[in-house]
Amino acid sequence: MMRDEMAVSIGVLVDAGADFCDIQLQSIEGLTVRSINGRLRDLEDRSAEGLRIRVWKGGRWGYASSVQVDKASLRRCCDEAMRNVRGDRPSVSMNAPVNVGDHRVRVGLDPSKVPLDEKVAAVLDLDGAQRMDGVLNRIASYSEETKSNILLNSAGTDVSWNEVRTRFRAMSVAADGPRVERYYDGPDGCRGFELVKDTDIEALGRRTAKEALAALKATAAPSGHLTVISDPMVTGLLAHEVIGHAAEADEVVKGRSFLSGKVGKTVASPLVSLADDGSVPYAHGSVPFDDEGSPSGRTDIIRDGVYSGYINDLVTANAMGVTPSGNGRAQDFGRRTWVRMTNTFIEPGGSSLDEIVAETKDGILCDKMVNGMEDPVGGGFEAKVLRGFIIKDGEVKGQVRSFTLTGQALEILRTVDMVGDRLELDGGMCGKGIEDWVNVSSGGPYLRSRIIVGGG
Repeated sequence: MMRDEMAVSIGVLVDAGADFCDIQLQSIEGLTVRSINGRLRDLEDRSAEGLRIRVWKGGRWGYASSVQVDKASLRRCCDEAMRNVRGDRPSVSMNAPVNVGDHRVRVGLDPSKVPLDEKVAAVLDLDGAQRMDGVLNRIASYSEETKSNILLNSAGTDVSWNEVRTRFRAMSVAADGPRVERYYDGPDGCRGFELVKDTDIEALGRRTAKEALAALKATAAPSGHLTVISDPMVTGLLAHEVIGHAAEADEVVKGRSFLSGKVGKTVASPLVSLADDGSVPYAHGSVPFDDEGSPSGRTDIIRDGVYSGYINDLVTANAMGVTPSGNGRAQDFGRRTWVRMTNTFIEPGGSSLDEIVAETKDGILCDKMVNGMEDPVGGGFEAKVLRGFIIKDGEVKGQVRSFTLTGQALEILRTVDMVGDRLELDGGMCGKGIEDWVNVSSGGPYLRSRIIVGGG
């Protein structure tokens, strides 16, 4: 049995001089289906299985991996990982909490048990539901991924778990002469095919198409230092791109985060509380354990405006003298582990969206993001918003097309004076290093603050 061989190899590595080591066995099954204008364009069925071995010696990691899963490959990777620990530094201990357990995700409909024809049909139905005059391109997609993991380490950890994720999305591109606009929508999360079954496909497709067409009539957004109501997606972008990345402790210990040394200091409005939590039920970034075998959990980054702490892996937790937070994550068994976010969000407050709008004399309401940029060193925030709505004297007026938001993250958070009462999360992928990606989600409530707006 491979698990027994992994346990034996842990002993071999320790006898060979490893201060600490771990071995992960992982299998990945995935599927992507995409159509454009009623024609199937992508159908990718992928699978992978492999081993990853890490050796900690003298304060450095040595890595090795293999796509062959057998006793000989395991032994070869052990030797390679030991060779890859360069240098002859003295031993540096790794205090790793011991975790034991098995976590099987329970989903309503296991995607692997659903016929491919049913998945393709759902995509084509979502594509067809977007058919309207003026819609130039109709795009529909479905993706699923199941990861199964076993991880053992020299401290005594022996855990196994799986992760199941699905995503179902529509995007309409509308045109009127040279003017082209788009809109997208659709659910995602750590759920099975029930995510699709629970979706009103016709309503999702028609709504997406109608919103793309409505954007053709939008005007240019105003510019200046304005009152902005960020929607949950843009709120999440602020939480993730700037605060979240700067809270990753590998950047903090290197002195490359503008949040270094901020614990215990007031950094935001007392209305703002921000957390990273990998245990949120069904959220896209949730993981039972991270890729070091630490259980996922909640880390308060900002609590009532006061900076509270950082997210950690084993190395940074040892450096800071804290417990690992379950944020040591890798894209797959062939990639290195980094300190990574899971689900990062600003907590809801006590105001409804109607109340926030009613109390806004002159401002702009955001709706969906296009992209964002991080500046964990300087704390700058930049985002492109898909569309917005002008607010005058407490009422939503005309729609405006895409615009940008810029400013210093903490200055923005200090100006927050109203926080919505509903938390929404949006799933996606987060990159770090050179093309290393993990599943995450970000979000929050509607949030009113002051931000620099660049009109389109």
